[in-house]
Amino acid sequence: MMETGYAVAGRYKIIRPIGEGGMANVYLAQDLILDRQVAVKVLRLDLRNDPSTVRRFTREALATTELNHPNIVSIYDVGEENSMQYIIMEYIKGTDLKKYIVEHFPIPYQRVIDIMTQILSAVQNAHAHNIIHRDLKPQNILVDEDGNIKISDFGIAIALSETAMTQTNTLLGSVHYLSPEQARGSMATKRSDIYSLGIVLYELLTGMVPFEGESAVSIAIKHFQDEVPPVRNYDPRIPQALENVVLKATAKDPDERYSGVDAMMADLATSLSASRAHEPKFVPSKADDLSETKVIPALDPEGITQTNNDEEQVKEAESTQKKVKKPAKSKRKWWLLGGGVVLLLLLATVIAFAVQGSEVTVPDLTDMTQQNAESALTDKKLKVGTVQKTTSQKYSKGHVIRTTPKAGLSVKSKSTVNLIVSSGRQKYKIKDYTNQAYSDVRDALKDKGLKVKRKYQSSSEVSPGLIIDQSIAAGKRVVPSKTTITLTVSSGKPGFALHNLSNYTKQGIQDYAAQNGLTVVFSEEYSSSISEGMVISQSPASGTMVQEGDSVSVILSKGEQPTEHHSIVTSSSNSVIESSAPESSQSSESSASESESESESESESESASESISSSASQSSQSSVQSK
Repeated sequence: MMETGYAVAGRYKIIRPIGEGGMANVYLAQDLILDRQVAVKVLRLDLRNDPSTVRRFTREALATTELNHPNIVSIYDVGEENSMQYIIMEYIKGTDLKKYIVEHFPIPYQRVIDIMTQILSAVQNAHAHNIIHRDLKPQNILVDEDGNIKISDFGIAIALSETAMTQTNTLLGSVHYLSPEQARGSMATKRSDIYSLGIVLYELLTGMVPFEGESAVSIAIKHFQDEVPPVRNYDPRIPQALENVVLKATAKDPDERYSGVDAMMADLATSLSASRAHEPKFVPSKADDLSETKVIPALDPEGITQTNNDEEQVKEAESTQKKVKKPAKSKRKWWLLGGGVVLLLLLATVIAFAVQGSEVTVPDLTDMTQQNAESALTDKKLKVGTVQKTTSQKYSKGHVIRTTPKAGLSVKSKSTVNLIVSSGRQKYKIKDYTNQAYSDVRDALKDKGLKVKRKYQSSSEVSPGLIIDQSIAAGKRVVPSKTTITLTVSSGKPGFALHNLSNYTKQGIQDYAAQNGLTVVFSEEYSSSISEGMVISQSPASGTMVQEGDSVSVILSKGEQPTEHHSIVTSSSNSVIESSAPESSQSSESSASESESESESESESESASESISSSASQSSQSSVQSK
């Protein structure tokens, strides 16, 4: 298990595991140089010492690097680090076709044809390079988020040139999609892939595989003994022409199947046509035997046969040789035969050397235009292989990023050199960021390499801190390192300067507050300088920016505060003191004086008023005397 954060080859930083298989584990990683997500396929630890598995793993990389097709997962890099074999490939965000069928079944017929057309186009490209997949099944067919198809896992794919002279006795591939000839132990051909494609089409139309069984062997036997059940038995609405595509692709005899993937694709394209509405059902001729009967090797739980190792094959060969009685030969014949073999070996060596020629060094083509690079290879007597396009932040469009084999390696003359050419800087698709938090969007865009600017704008509909508008429209693709995006962020509801309320009446303030959506809190205080009912102060102060819903405190004047006063009444016979001061111990005597003074005539009161300037002690004494 590879740890998160580990950088394979110092470049591909592991993010998390995304899949496990019988041969390898797959991880999601970040390409630190090209700033993109990739899938890293790493050979399992327990299989790294198995030469046959390593060869099979390497074969996958070599087979796929020869293919350049939009419906085939691209291989970016291959290598080995600390005895760990790895393949860097295109990361497809989505699901596999097996899960897609479960989640979307029943699938409209036109969508089925669209999916199959993409699959067939990819397989046709592989067959054009003489590569047979041999393990076509929904689990190896990926569906991205846009519904596009990508075929992966060429782990048991093999070039025809490697199988032309050898017939394998092993079964490879998932048994539910296995062709009859593979089940019998015969060599896989292009028409074996067509059979598997027919089973995939069957599953797209019915949601199930045609054969089930208690064991892998029982399912394999059904593939070469039982006819594939008609899909119209499951769904009678399926057009006969579409069912015929399944029946012809899954014919037991390979000769009765489509001659090539292109023929199947052409037939499938018109299967929903009204002109084929009354097409008769395809009936293959009965073939009792496709080839001589062979013993089917033991199948493992995944439907893949256990490969006989070299040691067992050697023992079988030795045992066979012991059973054959060798005729006696004279020593002279042995010498002649041996000399002939030596001469043949020498001749073969000379011919091989003449054909291969001398070794040459792969030139450094980095940053050359593709045309110049091809000319340089020709000058070195090397052949131009595949040209793979990929984005690059460093190299201009049309310039070589690197070669395979890499520069500086010695190879035979006339060898093929593959080119990895820049398709330009990697572009980022701008999304719709409105109504999203500015801080989150800013961080995400900066991580992609974009420069972000912010400006504020008030809004009654958009909450503060959320994005109202963006300077680059959603859907546009940009080069991150050369792009600056401006995000308009809501500052909340529109603000305005608070009026000076000093000349407003209470009613005027209430009207002003209602018009602007403000809340007013009133309080009152005495003031010797502000008229009653007018504003003494306000908070916030005038000119302060406020928004709808804010609160304003206003203090109103109660007018001048009342002052304390004294009234003193005197006369010749008595005196009265009126005071707002607290009562003294003489309060009872004062009350008596007041009652007596109330009975005096008006003239006496006027006389008492005139004597108000007399001393307090004299008034007090007069009061006592009046009693």
